[in-house]
Amino acid sequence: MQALLSFDQAPPFAAPFRFFLTAPLFALLAGMLLLWSGPELWASRWTPAALALTHLISAGFMLQVMLGAMIQILPVVAGANIAQPLLLATLVHVALTSGALLLAAGFLTSEPLAFRLAALLLGSGVALFLGAAGHALYGVASSNPTIRGMKMALPGLGMTVGLGMLLAMALAGSLTVPLLQLTSIHLAWGFVGWSVLLLASVAFVVVPMFQITPPYPAWFTGRFAGSLLALLCLWSIAAGAGWEWPAALLADAVLLTVAALAVLTLQLQSRSKRTRFDATQHYWRLAMLCTLASCVLSLAANHLPVLAEEQEWSLLCGVLALFGGGLSVMIGMLYKIVPFLVWLHLQNLGGGRVLAPNMNKVIAARQIDRQMYAHFLALALLLATAFWPGYFSYPAGLALLLANAWLLRNLLTARACYRQQRLKIAIRAASTPAEQGPR
Repeated sequence: MQALLSFDQAPPFAAPFRFFLTAPLFALLAGMLLLWSGPELWASRWTPAALALTHLISAGFMLQVMLGAMIQILPVVAGANIAQPLLLATLVHVALTSGALLLAAGFLTSEPLAFRLAALLLGSGVALFLGAAGHALYGVASSNPTIRGMKMALPGLGMTVGLGMLLAMALAGSLTVPLLQLTSIHLAWGFVGWSVLLLASVAFVVVPMFQITPPYPAWFTGRFAGSLLALLCLWSIAAGAGWEWPAALLADAVLLTVAALAVLTLQLQSRSKRTRFDATQHYWRLAMLCTLASCVLSLAANHLPVLAEEQEWSLLCGVLALFGGGLSVMIGMLYKIVPFLVWLHLQNLGGGRVLAPNMNKVIAARQIDRQMYAHFLALALLLATAFWPGYFSYPAGLALLLANAWLLRNLLTARACYRQQRLKIAIRAASTPAEQGPR
């Protein structure tokens, strides 16, 4: 898998890093929203505060990290060079950040203009990214499962945002659509057609490489993305047409396929050659366990109507998928991507004259571990809040604030390390001519 990587094609440091640095701010807003709303947020998955919280994490935190990572990964892994990556990153980042904030505000205030502006900004930002990424990938051979998976994930992102725009316009009163039906399809495409497909594509490279595990089986990597996308398309058609039995069977097939990815990743992790797991491996293991639990609970709810009627059950599935699965794996990835980016760019700037700091020194391991424990605590409290909101809503909000403030601090530490080393390199370069003058 390492032969896939081409580090000399990496975009400027600021292109992906602005997304990574913004992501924790949305999680901090989510923590503040939990404290402001209190137990009322947990009355239903459809409360305005619950919808705002969901989109602060999905359209705020997760989308920022995933698009930032793709700007970095496309040229390095797929050899797909994005034209003017810094300009693209700036425009997309501004559109996504303002759009996600307006979307959360729309849910909280029911202001039609906020929904319309959010749809415009998120839609234009994602469309700009999809156009640039699609152009970069055009003509790149689908020579491995990672490239194929990323190509399939891009339409998943387009479908997710397109459906979201329709729903936003409907909430603004501009369209009439079947809200519940379309929301279920939007949710499935967001978590499966975009997030899981992209995650799997990246996992096929980074899990064996960084976690020192055996590779994923070729029979699995070769079929996973295409099978999952086909099942999701068929389910969407059946669900949209109101065909209950076909939709239920296809929903089971989608959940089982996602569960298979989680089980296989956990199995590979158990065969890691590392003598001691680092924070990234713990984050990945937690994410896969939560994803698997969410799939099992969703399967149970599909076949036991009495469970589906329990509000706590759907809230528990949502917390497992969003905070346990999505948020955990994104943070785990940041702790590998960010130190690597700092090292790579400083290595290139130093040109062999000034050595880049070891990746393990960019962010202190003890600070990463402490942030990880804070995230684990926040997740445990969020899971408890699904059942006992009166007792755990406020502690969960405080823990979420703590965990993500710590994450932001760690990312700012990495940026400070990069700037300090870059200054040293500039001083060394400025002094070199004088050192080489007449003796």
